[in-house]
Amino acid sequence: MHDRIFGLETEFGCLVRDDRVGTPEEIVERVKEYIFREQRLGVIDLHCRDAAFEPSGAGGFLRNGGRLYIDVVGSHEEYATPECHSVYDLVRHEKAGQRILQRAVEEMGLSTSVSFHNNSVDHFGGHTFGCHENYLIDGEQFGREAIDLLLPFLVTRQIFAGVGRVGGHRINRHSLQKNVMQIGDFEEDYLWISNFYGVEIDDTVDYQLSQRADHIVKTVSSRVRFNRAIINPKWDHHYNYSNYHRLHVLYGEGNMSEYATLLKIGTTCLVLELVEAGLAPDLPLMDPLGALRSISRDESLQWIVRRESGATIRAVDIQRAFLAAAKRHLSGQDHETDEMIGEWEDVLNTLERDPMSLGSRLDWVAKRNLLQAYLDSEGGDWQDDVMFSLDMEYHNISPSDGLFYALQDGGQMKRKATDEEIADAVQHAPRDTRAAARETVVRKLLQSQPTRSRYIIDWDGIYFGRDQRLEMTDPFHPYRREAEAFTRSL
Repeated sequence: MHDRIFGLETEFGCLVRDDRVGTPEEIVERVKEYIFREQRLGVIDLHCRDAAFEPSGAGGFLRNGGRLYIDVVGSHEEYATPECHSVYDLVRHEKAGQRILQRAVEEMGLSTSVSFHNNSVDHFGGHTFGCHENYLIDGEQFGREAIDLLLPFLVTRQIFAGVGRVGGHRINRHSLQKNVMQIGDFEEDYLWISNFYGVEIDDTVDYQLSQRADHIVKTVSSRVRFNRAIINPKWDHHYNYSNYHRLHVLYGEGNMSEYATLLKIGTTCLVLELVEAGLAPDLPLMDPLGALRSISRDESLQWIVRRESGATIRAVDIQRAFLAAAKRHLSGQDHETDEMIGEWEDVLNTLERDPMSLGSRLDWVAKRNLLQAYLDSEGGDWQDDVMFSLDMEYHNISPSDGLFYALQDGGQMKRKATDEEIADAVQHAPRDTRAAARETVVRKLLQSQPTRSRYIIDWDGIYFGRDQRLEMTDPFHPYRREAEAFTRSL
């Protein structure tokens, strides 16, 4: 995409089917250790990145330039892709994270008792976890007005980016009588929480587009637990380059469909370009959070919301307004941009004509078709326990056990990456971002087995000893020569 760096952070759910192998917390720790110590796919942090959430040894950077670590809050495995400049690279590296985890589970002999899931909700536990997006943005152009222009797009893109879910949740700030959610046993789970609420099961909903819409309570917020927002500002060093910063989109879900991931990231990049250039349509919503939930829960699939003016508008028409601006101002700048515009238009046309025909491309459609076929064959009700189990198994990352992969193996899902490309992304970073330098250094460190307390690896720099450092402030620069010179000194 044009002058944009982006990446994904995916939080994986861990299901332990046999308590004899250990607790979920113990399993995620053992899997992390196996990946770094036995498979040697990366070098583990020797320093504390965050005293509360990422202590030393919690994870580290991988050969492919990405990062794998245990998020202390919730004790879940989290994978961050390397910085990508191509949406196709991002699809490959997002899938690479799944392959890394699954291969470890299989080699450890745990595949019959443990599974990891790229989903975003615990149906009966009331918890939600996400697939967060990071985009390089122009800090000078991205104030509150820019965010207001972006919000209508993010609220409505679930019509193609949603992963679908059985049932729903209700947030209750007044009573915990029906609360199904429990805070963990660790102090970190309570840090900076000032707005606790209860989560109840809402059995009035059969099926909805989004797994996280019921849990989003703010448009913008710096806190992520009990104050979850669509956008979580993070003006930090992750993408430190001149006046550019990282836009952290918290309201995202783990798509299994390669096509849906491609479309989600690609269209968001186009809209960000429009916003930065002052070319985005101005379509403020009267109640963005209410619209988020109403679109997700609209069984009629009409997806009508109310604008700030009081007039109503369809979510599809909001998307069409952004599409029209992209066609008018961005067409012709590069191949990926033109392809994203074409796919965007085709999906919006089909959503108007026959949304349920998009089962080969969109997760929420593929899953709903699968679950409806089960009900038609076996009978029962949407609120039956088996429906929640099938929902979760759609997101099982095991190619041999996951329901999504059964559809993909049957040729029913449109692909945007080959197995060979994903295998390459497990081992190698993108060639056109600073992740390439990180790969070079990580591989050298794995070969040299340095003594402890000698290295620090971060997104924008690598340090060895007291005097040796490799600064990587420009995320677009691969720093190949600099990395080779740096590794010679090791």
